[in-house]
Parts: sequence; structure tokens; C-alpha cells
Amino acid sequence: MALKIAIIKETQSNEKRVAASPETVKKLTAMGCDITIEKNAGHNACFSDDAYKEAGAKIATDYASTVKNMDVVLCVQADDTLDLTALKKDTYLIGLYNPYNNKDFIEKCAKHNITSLSMELIPRISRAQSMDVLSSQSNLAGYKAVLDATEFYNRAMPMMMTAAGSIAPAKVFIMGAGVAGLQAIATARRLGAIVSATDVRPAAKEQVQSLGANFVAVENDEFKEAENAGGYAKEMSKDYQAQQAALVAQTIAKQDIVITTALIPGRPAPKLITTKMVESMKQGSVVVDMAVEAGGNVESSKPNQVVEVNGVKVIGYENIASRLSTDASALYAKNLFNLLALMIDKETKSLAVDWEDDIVKGVALTKDSVIIHPNFIEAKKAPAAKKAVKKTAIKTTAKKATKKTPAKKSVKKEA
Repeated sequence: MALKIAIIKETQSNEKRVAASPETVKKLTAMGCDITIEKNAGHNACFSDDAYKEAGAKIATDYASTVKNMDVVLCVQADDTLDLTALKKDTYLIGLYNPYNNKDFIEKCAKHNITSLSMELIPRISRAQSMDVLSSQSNLAGYKAVLDATEFYNRAMPMMMTAAGSIAPAKVFIMGAGVAGLQAIATARRLGAIVSATDVRPAAKEQVQSLGANFVAVENDEFKEAENAGGYAKEMSKDYQAQQAALVAQTIAKQDIVITTALIPGRPAPKLITTKMVESMKQGSVVVDMAVEAGGNVESSKPNQVVEVNGVKVIGYENIASRLSTDASALYAKNLFNLLALMIDKETKSLAVDWEDDIVKGVALTKDSVIIHPNFIEAKKAPAAKKAVKKTAIKTTAKKATKKTPAKKSVKKEA
């Protein structure tokens, strides 16, 4: 029996993406899957229902008929607006959960026996690069942030020589050199700006300089240890933050455009720019806060608003990638397809999930009415969860007992 996959229409006001493209629908259909898409699900991403039909999908009239009796439901944003009662038990729900700020919904998935997988939690390992949603979407967001800045910047970006005189190039400062920051650097450079950037991760220095930008940071001993095993920036000490803030303040005062991208998984975005720093910039300058959804890097930014501070415009658009909905949807759909390809048995054309796979363990939040992800299992552990954990521990101990001697030999050889 073919695997039944549903793609639902997003209902959030600022969400224009969709979880499948005609290209990924065609690939899934070729794998033997039955695809059902909610009517007009791809409208805001410029994917028509006819395009989906040509790719092999069926079109359902509403949410309830789309998800009825489905094995897998794909979405972009999964939160409390989603009606889980319409899904059958043990349906696989895959999307962007914003899990650290959406723990009630995770518990709700467990309560309704939904197997939920959060795409934000794809591990940063080479095997999972093609599934890395944060990278695919951040890349687009970094590009769009620069374009947003140019919209409100009342001058040209590149140096121009005219008969009437010369125009100096814009000075752009990027705070955070992750995927979004590096793309912002590259985009600003392509537009002819003089670009500088900062990041607390030592590895970022070479990346920034390779794009032709100047690197700005307090490079002390703490700076050398500022990156964790997952490739994310650690939260720095108060002393380092004070030193970095002083350097940043001096740098910002000389800039025309500043773009902030700093995020820490599971934590509020660090405050990098005070109102005083914004006020130090000359009138007509622009600040873009890409972290506004997580509390913001800029003290004066407001979600989905452009505010003016002493003649400086501060942009705080949420869900920036969604504003490039066609490309963002196409990339997100490929991320989902690559994850599904890992989970689908090509011979039986059914789900064959390896729960010991590092990628699956990284994204799986709930299974069999239990929260199973270690980062969230302690939040409000239900009795069932405790029993499940205890049983797993007993099984693990038993396995270790049966292989006690070989394990010791292995350790000895490695030492």
C-alpha cells in the first residue's frame, strides 16, 4: 500500500511558504507515494494547483479532507493553530516547530499520539547538509535583509563617478557571520558596499575575510574558545560582552547600514545594539534586526515594524525568508524530501524509520505518546514518558551486560 503524504496550506499571516514544490511532488510520486495537497496551498509561493496536479498530486478542498487518514503530514509552521484532532494516531507531522518556544505544542503532539519531527533540529553533520533547513532559509534571509536595507537607505550602495561629482560607497557592518551573515556580506559586496563584519566564533574570521570584508572582534583567549561542537556560538562572559560592545559601538558610529543576525538556540537573542548606539549613527542610516522574532539584537527594534530613532530607520521584519516565498519553498521542500528519502523504504514504498539514526534522533520530538527528544523530555515529563525512559535504560543496561568483555577490550585498544 502506497505511503500517503499530505501537504497543508499555511494559515499564519506572515507565512507565504509551502512544504512541497511541484518538483518534490513529482519525485515523491515516482517513489510510489500518494500525495494530497490542500487547495491553494502553494498560491503564495506561485505554485498553482494545476502544477501540482501535473506532478501527480491530488487536490483536497480543505484541511480536514487533506489530512484524513494520512501517514505523513508536511507543513511549514507547526503550532497551536494546527488541529491535531483531524490527524489519525501515529501520523508523522514534519515541519518547523520553533520547539524551544513551543513546548506546549510538543506536549499536545504527545497527547494525541502524533509522531512529530522538527526540521530546526537537523544535526549539523555532513550527511544531513541537504536537509539543513536553517541554512537554506538563512541564506535567503541574509540576501533579503540587504535588499530591505537598500529600500530604506536613501543613497546608492556602490561608488559612482559622474560628471557632477563622485558618490562614496556605503559602509555596511554585519553582526554575526553564520549562514545569513555570510550571505549578507556577499550581497552587500556585490552591490559595491565597503563591508565589515563581526562574530564571536574564531572560524568566522577567515570566512569573512575570504568574502572581501574586514573582520572586527576582540580577539582574546575567550574568543578562541567561543564555538561549541555543533558549530554554534557560545554565550560569552559579561566581561567579553562589555569589551566587544565598546568595539562595536565605535564601529557602528561610522556605518551607513548595520545588519544583525545573532541567535543562540533555545535562548533569547543577545542584545547587541543599544538605542544609544543607534543614535550615534548619522541620519539616513539603516539598521536591520534579523533576530527580532527571538527578542531582537537591537534594543529599539519592533516586530514587523520600521521605527525611526534620531533619523535612523530600524527594520524588524519577521520571517524574512518567507518574503522570498518561491525560492524559500523550493529549498524547504527539498530539505523535507531529503529527510523523507532517508525514512522511506524504496522497495516496500512505506516508512522504514531507523530510530537509531543520528538524523532521526536529532529531529524526533514525540513518538508513541511520549516526548523522546532529550532537550525537551524533562520539561513536563508525563508518567508514561518516565516509564518509557526507564524501560529504555533497562534494555540498554541489559545489552551492555551481554557484551561486557568485548566492550572493555575495545576501550583498551582505543586508549
